[in-house]
Amino acid sequence: MAVRLFAAVGTVVIGVLGVPPVVHAAPAPVPGIGPCATDPVPAHASLVPETLEVSVPYPVVTVDPGASRPGPVQRTTMMLPANPCTDPCPDLTDTPAPPPSLLRRLGLPDVLVSPKPFYFALPPGPSPHTGPPPPARQHPPIEPGPQSPVRAAPRIGRVSEVAKETGANSVNRTDKRWQVYGTDLGVSWESAPGEVAMAFGDTVGVGFHPPGGMGQDWRSNVLAFSRNRDLSHGAIFDRMVTDDRCHAAELLDSRKKDNIEITTIPTSGFAIGSRQYLSYMSIRTWTSAPGTFFTNYGGIAYSDDHGQTWTKDPYAHWDDIFGLANFQVAAMVPQGDYVYMFGTPNTRLGSVGLARVRRSQVLNTSAYQYWHEGSWTPVGGSASATPIVQGPAGELSVRYDAARNVWQMSYLDTAKGAIVLREANSPQGVWSESTPTVNVSLYPELYGGFIHPWSTGSDLYFTISTWSDYNVYLMRAQLEN
Repeated sequence: MAVRLFAAVGTVVIGVLGVPPVVHAAPAPVPGIGPCATDPVPAHASLVPETLEVSVPYPVVTVDPGASRPGPVQRTTMMLPANPCTDPCPDLTDTPAPPPSLLRRLGLPDVLVSPKPFYFALPPGPSPHTGPPPPARQHPPIEPGPQSPVRAAPRIGRVSEVAKETGANSVNRTDKRWQVYGTDLGVSWESAPGEVAMAFGDTVGVGFHPPGGMGQDWRSNVLAFSRNRDLSHGAIFDRMVTDDRCHAAELLDSRKKDNIEITTIPTSGFAIGSRQYLSYMSIRTWTSAPGTFFTNYGGIAYSDDHGQTWTKDPYAHWDDIFGLANFQVAAMVPQGDYVYMFGTPNTRLGSVGLARVRRSQVLNTSAYQYWHEGSWTPVGGSASATPIVQGPAGELSVRYDAARNVWQMSYLDTAKGAIVLREANSPQGVWSESTPTVNVSLYPELYGGFIHPWSTGSDLYFTISTWSDYNVYLMRAQLEN
């Protein structure tokens, strides 16, 4: 996972060439977890790491056996102590810190050389398909999709850091409660009335050392749930999906073989009735070029037991063709009769395309219509989608603000070196010009920008990650009318 460093560093490298930074209020993190005042105030990690892990790839030729068949899934119910300051599993999480090395005593970072296999896979022989049959092919019509008048760019006042959501000394103490020491993203959606789910990317446990997700107990993704409406002190987690005592479970498995499938990363979530949906990207490999990575496909998974277990639909995916296909990184939003899918190619450099599908046909890719020059059409498939926002755009987050009847889009603009916000009166736009919310001048190695669904018309809450911290922070931007 070390090579992800270069993708995040690209934010700084490209950002310094863009517009002058927007100056915001200095971060003012909230100490402790709720009423617990014994935890120290979390501090952002230095850009000079305490431990630098250098991955050294070496080639391995293998026969690709294909994705593993799903086996039995272990889940457990965990009751947290009533006192939020109580460590529920000290035997698992209170590990003594190792003595400082000679390099650390000299004020230099430890350097760990980590050999990692880079696979070249030979295709397997043919195998019979034993899964469910594909859904019936649909033939949606071509329908008009005129754009709405352009809105003015959002006006943003004070931007502040609300709380550290994950890791040590966070408002959720995820290191002590669920062995989530380092993680990123924080993709959230309303999973039930009065409840929000928040999904995270690559997650590590004991032995975690930034920058990036270095350490042991690697899980490709984990999931938390929260019910607190007052976000002014952070999104407080009631529970996480667990598979053992004080251990957050991996939701969507991955092959964990670099250049075959290194990981699976959630990109958005939503609920229709009792079913939860999660869009995700299958990452083939992280690359050393700034802002880039290669996917196998962008897909959709679903859960019928309120997020405890998930199924990757075998047909609901958009394959990456020569690294150029759209909808590899998707943000999916149900609104009215449709679910709208905003998507970019792999990397953080592409433009934004748009598709829609009837709510009942989310898992049937033949039922999707793509927005193309003023029309909704199935003709040409995903390749026909006309950009609604020009790149560079990375890691989209899109929300429909029902109170204002306005669409909001947040993403990392690597040219501006900032998380930016746009607004529109319709999904296809015309979208406003972008306004920076958080800049790399305050948060170097910045990425993310996922909108919390309980944001209001005046308060935009969103999560960010930084590579040097490799944890998730909740931010608040005050929107001015």
